[in-house]
Amino acid sequence: MLPRAPIPAGPIVLRETVAADAEARVRACADPLIVRFRPGIPSPCTPQDALFHITQTAPGFWSGGGASFAIADAASGAWLGDCSLKPPDSRGRGAEIGYLVAPWARGRGVATAAVRALAEWAFAQGIHRLTIFAEVENPASQSVAMAAGFQRDGLLRDARPLRGGGYADLVTFARLAGDSGEPQRSYLPALPGGELTDGVVRLVPLTMDDVDAYQEMAAEPDSYAYSVPPEPPSRAQTEHRCRYTPTWWLAGERAELSVRDAASGAFAGHIQLMNIVPPLAQGMIGYGLHSRFRGRGFMTRAVRLLADWAYAATPLHRLVAGTAVHNTASQSVLERAGFTREALIKELLPGPGGERHDDVQWVRLRG
Repeated sequence: MLPRAPIPAGPIVLRETVAADAEARVRACADPLIVRFRPGIPSPCTPQDALFHITQTAPGFWSGGGASFAIADAASGAWLGDCSLKPPDSRGRGAEIGYLVAPWARGRGVATAAVRALAEWAFAQGIHRLTIFAEVENPASQSVAMAAGFQRDGLLRDARPLRGGGYADLVTFARLAGDSGEPQRSYLPALPGGELTDGVVRLVPLTMDDVDAYQEMAAEPDSYAYSVPPEPPSRAQTEHRCRYTPTWWLAGERAELSVRDAASGAFAGHIQLMNIVPPLAQGMIGYGLHSRFRGRGFMTRAVRLLADWAYAATPLHRLVAGTAVHNTASQSVLERAGFTREALIKELLPGPGGERHDDVQWVRLRG
């Protein structure tokens, strides 16, 4: 069994849970985020449920070869959350870390400090590999893993049952005993204040609230005529795009944003930074605009905003875009946004009925 001594971690300490933690645990577990992302916790969580965790579940971790700590304020001893180490798996491949932080303790680095301290402690006990699982729609948990030095390993589809039925995809993170433990930073930092705006248009990351508006835009024939492939997305594909936006962003793979009318907040279109190749310092911009908002310069403004941010916030040196030969409207957007025509790629784009179409390539360089 693992030692049960407290683990100091600066402003917090990891200690065993005690009966006096029950009241705070009940209050914390009423938080909508905990209800959403911790389906194994009863909802509503009663004092009896909290005591069962303290007297039965937590001791079970210890007896099985794992560990279960309360995250507590180092000065007052007040309960701030939980951080646990599941018993090593049967194949000896390592152990899983889980964590929960009360809403009143968030925004202070509590989870990151707890996970980092528990990881260092686990490695000192001889554990070689530690894993963290986080739902694709839970960027806060993914950010904790990255800040604690865990590297993204991959994706598990339909790996966690949801409280109301169905399953959630999980992002997996791992840290090995020999890893440096340096915080993992995304190639794509967060937007300043959560948005980009010039006062006329706003760019904000796509969310599940955008599914209907995105689907309406993408189903317009003159929108999907230039898509790859040239057909409207299914609703499931649109939901996938909106659901995965946070985890793609943190992984540094792509940025998916809605283009909004700054005055009304209405969804006007979509813009993305994708196909990011860090060794080449190159990314690609793509976009689509709802017919109701065309002719007002919205997309030119959106492309400028995204390109300016990309060069200010990332190491990118080349931004490229492609347009069908006959898509003069899109070509005009790129020209006004500072892109120049670079090349003609023969028969790159798939067309209806198996046709192939030429693609005009555009570029805007840093500086």
